[in-house]
Amino acid sequence: MMLMMVEIVIFFVSVYLGVILRFYDWHSYQIYSIEGSMQSIFPRAIVFSMVMFGVMTTMGLYQRDYREGPKTTFVRIIGSFAIGLLLMALVFYMTPSLMLGRGAFGMAFFCAFIGIISSRFLCFQRTDTAWQRNLLVLGVGHTAQLIGQLKRRTDHRGINLVGFASIGNDEHIVSSERIVSFNDKNLVDYVESNGIDEIVVAFDDRRNNIPSDEILKCKMQGVQVIDVSTFYERQLGKIKLDSLHPSNFIFSDGFTQAVLKSSGKRVFDVVVSSVLSVLLLPLMALTALAVYIESGFSGPIIYRQVRVGMNGVDFEILKFRSMSVDAEKNGVAQWAKSNDNRVTKVGSFIRKTRLDELPQLYNVLRGDMSFVGPRPERPQFVSELAKTIEYYEMRHHVKPGITGWAQICYPYGASEDDAREKLQYDLYYLKNYSLFLDTTILLQTVQVVLWSKGGR
Repeated sequence: MMLMMVEIVIFFVSVYLGVILRFYDWHSYQIYSIEGSMQSIFPRAIVFSMVMFGVMTTMGLYQRDYREGPKTTFVRIIGSFAIGLLLMALVFYMTPSLMLGRGAFGMAFFCAFIGIISSRFLCFQRTDTAWQRNLLVLGVGHTAQLIGQLKRRTDHRGINLVGFASIGNDEHIVSSERIVSFNDKNLVDYVESNGIDEIVVAFDDRRNNIPSDEILKCKMQGVQVIDVSTFYERQLGKIKLDSLHPSNFIFSDGFTQAVLKSSGKRVFDVVVSSVLSVLLLPLMALTALAVYIESGFSGPIIYRQVRVGMNGVDFEILKFRSMSVDAEKNGVAQWAKSNDNRVTKVGSFIRKTRLDELPQLYNVLRGDMSFVGPRPERPQFVSELAKTIEYYEMRHHVKPGITGWAQICYPYGASEDDAREKLQYDLYYLKNYSLFLDTTILLQTVQVVLWSKGGR
């Protein structure tokens, strides 16, 4: 979020810099062109900032779990500015009042490029300890060990894990070199002397010998105290099933479906789906034609399949057909596999680019689906997964979506383990839903499509 805000400011200021560099008279200290008046630049700077921010978001440059190196980042920035240039040319053509002269716009574009490269360079060069919180984990058992097993750099973003405190009756599972030792009654002193900013309570058994008074004193002194579920939710963007209890659903601030929230989501769905249906109509026509030609001008273009919707109610989902007509001639539901021989040549392309999902815009308009939400599964898979994965039915408390938090955070799932992993992201979405989150998912879905992530 900080990087996002900084770079929006860079885009905005770049327009003013471009105008000043092009039209400023350094002798009279005045702008010598009507086009360069400061009052007329504001709307142009806003439009340029929003266009470039949108493009960079769709190119994946503001992902929460962004892990690309400098070279790949530079390529994505080059691509973003190339697309941004084309879009701004389209804006100038459609709205001449927003047009900047070639010289001023060229200067602004150059300033923006230098500014973005500089901000990304500083982001990569900053030390690992900058803006980090010193974290102490209370516990040395199985629950604490899960925290110690986090390996990805993004999993540790914003924290510096000081160690694990051997407090309580947990079996020692954490390696001894990572354990910090002190008396239970000295917790406050240890926290103060080591500059601990945050405590994660990760006991296997909370019933006995938990230093509640000491933990409370730490909290009263400004140290943040959180449980394991909250820690995983913040660091991983998902709710770990291993650390989840029914009380998390009951007493949590999230997992609510207020009338206003649901109404706002429905308005969002109708508006976005209506706009996209119009804009993508030529693309849908071409896709339909390609499917029809490949099938020898026979066979269905649209594939209909029963899926489980909100509150467990079945509905018929629409897709462009991407598999052979007899893909499941034995009547047994099958997961799609990598390099699945049932997928046609056109089908392979439209599945990777997600073009096969476009008819679902009608499902959204009809109210069967939302634009953003958990992906709907087939009844056969749902009945099997609900028996083996706890809380799986929770995902049916909202409308399924064309895209979702799990889809942009995790690749295509084709097994029970994948379904379990994706459920953790779906639960995060259920708990933290907002219009802002829906917009973020929608924008990041574009970069998933552009980089062909996860399609089968």
